Amino acid sequence: MTDIENQEKEEVSTEEAQEELENAESELDEIEGSDELEAEKDRYIRLLADYENFRRRTEKEKLALFGDATAKSIELLLPVIDNFERAIDAPCSDEEYHKGMKMILEQLEGLLEKQNVSVIDALGKPFDPNIHQAIKREEATEEFPENTVCEVFQKGYMLGERLIRPAMVAVAS
Repeated sequence: MTDIENQEKEEVSTEEAQEELENAESELDEIEGSDELEAEKDRYIRLLADYENFRRRTEKEKLALFGDATAKSIELLLPVIDNFERAIDAPCSDEEYHKGMKMILEQLEGLLEKQNVSVIDALGKPFDPNIHQAIKREEATEEFPENTVCEVFQKGYMLGERLIRPAMVAVAS
């Protein structure tokens, strides 16, 4: 081919490319102004919002399930701790045995502390039916005025702000 023929082909190709570009631009203008594009944008935004809501909801559910499982596990461990406390309070002639029981109880209490579990401070506090379970009424005294917890039969426990087990108490009346 000669240089002239190549130049003519380039001119034809350039003209065709320019024509295709103009056609594409006019199609783009038609699409950008169409209701179909707006509907697709709206659908996309709604789908994105639904996904974000789903992600937040599943994260919240996952945290709640973890909290439920932790609370249930701690609740199953509490009778063991109660029995260790009773064993320590019981008279024992073997001081080494008694010391070993105290060490085990301290280890269990440390485990609870690491899990953000706290004992409900009930003795001498106003009775709160949300965290106390009254099982006995006693006469009010100067030390324990009316509607005050005067005796704790079983400790209550909280996991953060969540009640695991209410304290079993006697209330002054």
